[in-house]
Amino acid sequence: MARTTTPSPSVTPSRLAAFLRWLRSDLRAALALTYLLILVLAAVLAPLLAPYSPTDQNIMNMLAEPSAEHWLGTDDLGRDTLSRLMYGAGNALYAAGLAVGVAVVIGVPVGVFIGFVGGWIDEVVSRVIDAVLAFPPIVLAVAITGALGIGLTNAMLAVGFGFAPYLARTMRAQTLVVRGSLYVDAAVGFGASRFHLIRKHILPNAIQPVIVEVTLLLAVALLAEAGLSFLSLGVQAPEASWGGMLARAYSYIEIAPAQMYAPGFAILCTALAFNALGESIRVLLDPTVKRH
Repeated sequence: MARTTTPSPSVTPSRLAAFLRWLRSDLRAALALTYLLILVLAAVLAPLLAPYSPTDQNIMNMLAEPSAEHWLGTDDLGRDTLSRLMYGAGNALYAAGLAVGVAVVIGVPVGVFIGFVGGWIDEVVSRVIDAVLAFPPIVLAVAITGALGIGLTNAMLAVGFGFAPYLARTMRAQTLVVRGSLYVDAAVGFGASRFHLIRKHILPNAIQPVIVEVTLLLAVALLAEAGLSFLSLGVQAPEASWGGMLARAYSYIEIAPAQMYAPGFAILCTALAFNALGESIRVLLDPTVKRH
């Protein structure tokens, strides 16, 4: 008589289960992701959640202290600070995402290409990358923004262009390491095409450090947007921007210093959340870290 066996459940957890288990084991990542999720929801739902329009002015209630009517007070034009903070979150996240997205689109392909091809092409492009890296990203962004025109999108395109060499250099170094691996040599011996090698072997095994660097660049891009908006090169009035709010608050710092707290604290917490998430991902992807 044949004996039937019940198939055992797979020992490999689903991706969602593995993700949730990671969050339970890493409080830092859980807190960072929770904060960023709340920020995204606040930005998306700002038209529904914000108590006032971000552009409504009340000159009879300027620089008001926090109250039941205005939880975070009002600015120098009588606009509700909480409402402008919520609307400014959308611009901050858009700016960070656009800048890093541009950097990834430019930097990752360039890094893979020069690292895989090598030779004089690698030498020439690497020297160009070194030349661009000689300029501080924010200075380069200001110069490019001046050439393209003032505005949030142009400013973040400029920041993304300044970030691209960093990702290209990282991706080139990882590509050189992976290209010399035995499994890549074996794939070449079996007649794999260059496209197949890059898609199946090079890119999946070289992308991990870039993922970590992307999360860290999100924080830098956020600070860059705030700085450019502070200089009136980013978000233009009357749209809400955390950097723009800081710029206006700075003008009244002696008589209403509390105006600096809300946008400054928002920038600080968001940058810390991106950095904390990047560090947690670095630890997760590090094969030398012992896991329990």
